[in-house]
Amino acid sequence: MVFLLDDLLLAPLKGVVWLSEKIKELSEKELYDEDKVREELISLQAKLDMEEITQEEYLSCEKKLLERINEIQKWKKGNRGKG
Repeated sequence: MVFLLDDLLLAPLKGVVWLSEKIKELSEKELYDEDKVREELISLQAKLDMEEITQEEYLSCEKKLLERINEIQKWKKGNRGKG
């Protein structure tokens, strides 16, 4: 009887914890999506090819995107085996 009561009282808290973990997982998945950054690189190259941006703009953006890819790879390496 006591365990049932504990389960009933803790259910809302367990639900919030579960939901928080799911939100964290989805946020990390989107934040550390290497494919998305690579698509941005391809799009950037296309803009340069179509002369929508200058070489300087391209190099500046490319540098940021490559740094982002490096950050993602470091994060993935540091989080292997977690979860």
